[in-house]
Amino acid sequence: MNDWAPIAKEYDPLKAGSIDGTDEEPHDRAIWRAMLARYVPNKGVTGDPHLTLFVARLNLQTTEEKLKEVFSRYGDIRKIRLVRDLVTGFSKGYAFIEYKEERALMKAHRDANRLVIDQHEIFVDFELERTLRGWIPRRLGGGFGGKKESGQLRFGGRDRPFRKPINLPSVKNDLYGEGSSEKRNWSREGTRDWRTRDRDHERSRDKRWPERERSWTWGESERERDSKEERSRGRDRKDRDR
Repeated sequence: MNDWAPIAKEYDPLKAGSIDGTDEEPHDRAIWRAMLARYVPNKGVTGDPHLTLFVARLNLQTTEEKLKEVFSRYGDIRKIRLVRDLVTGFSKGYAFIEYKEERALMKAHRDANRLVIDQHEIFVDFELERTLRGWIPRRLGGGFGGKKESGQLRFGGRDRPFRKPINLPSVKNDLYGEGSSEKRNWSREGTRDWRTRDRDHERSRDKRWPERERSWTWGESERERDSKEERSRGRDRKDRDR
């Protein structure tokens, strides 16, 4: 608990897939893929990673000029890299912005998050690929955030930080075999008594069942006999009147 932090200091796919970082087994296939991945950061990426922002959830129509117009208000920009598809050339919805000063970087990180650009609410965070140890990208099952519908929900980032684990005190429960042997025997005998009572109740109910059937049949015969007597009386009255 002393080393706990809401934001991950080192990336671990198993901890990132847990709401509080205490899971011991992976619960979806994406975590397995991230644990088995051997990812090496792209060496072709240039620039200072400690002065670079990661901007995601962009509108696919947003251009580099639009990003420069918005993010230049926080400070001088050295480079903007909008990630595009190699085949189609279309935007993938995220970009990297490198500033010249750390002050501008911190200001953009504080104020630009959840800013609306081209009808899209963007997400801004520090670059993690070259700064966070053990980083696994989203395409390999890692990353932070994600959607619950796809079975990929990650914590430990700015968007979804870890929740603090709850340390529950160890409470002894006599019903689960803890405590004195006398109490354990008493609980077992109690359950045995309840079972015998249930059996006796079922047996007595089975015995009473034919008696009830007899009473019901006797009642029906009495009713039939009374109806026959009433019919015969009615006939005698008719004969007398004639």
